[in-house]
Amino acid sequence: MIGAGRLLWFVVILFGIWWLLPSKSSPVGKPFPPMVVRYLPGAEPYTPGRPAVVEFWATWCPPCRKSIPHLNELKQKGADLGLQVIGITDEDEATVTAFRREVTMDYTVAMDINKGMANHFQVTGIPYAVLVDRVGKVRWAGHPSELSEFTLREALR
Repeated sequence: MIGAGRLLWFVVILFGIWWLLPSKSSPVGKPFPPMVVRYLPGAEPYTPGRPAVVEFWATWCPPCRKSIPHLNELKQKGADLGLQVIGITDEDEATVTAFRREVTMDYTVAMDINKGMANHFQVTGIPYAVLVDRVGKVRWAGHPSELSEFTLREALR
């Protein structure tokens, strides 16, 4: 059994650790920033006024690879809403192009110039996605596999 003094010190230490951790405020409800990215040749750029799922990913990331079929499906299911899906990576164009020869990505891919977009959203882990509505407001943020068609439609109505 832990004594009262030890328990108090444990709580103080936990609070101190929590206090020192960097905060990551949620982007939900905030405006989506201008897209400062370089699109792959032939890619459809982000169009303000259309809803979009913007995902941060990398070719070397197994959870990111696992999310790709889901994002392909969301793009297809959200076509009637005019949904765009854009995958943003900080990798170079050659790496991404080679990866796309092996893996079907039915959506736009762009390179994050100087990690400006990732820094704006304080991305500390990938995959990470945000859902942007027609007026340019972030309506949802999280792991892309957690974004269901139901959540997508509810957020965009």
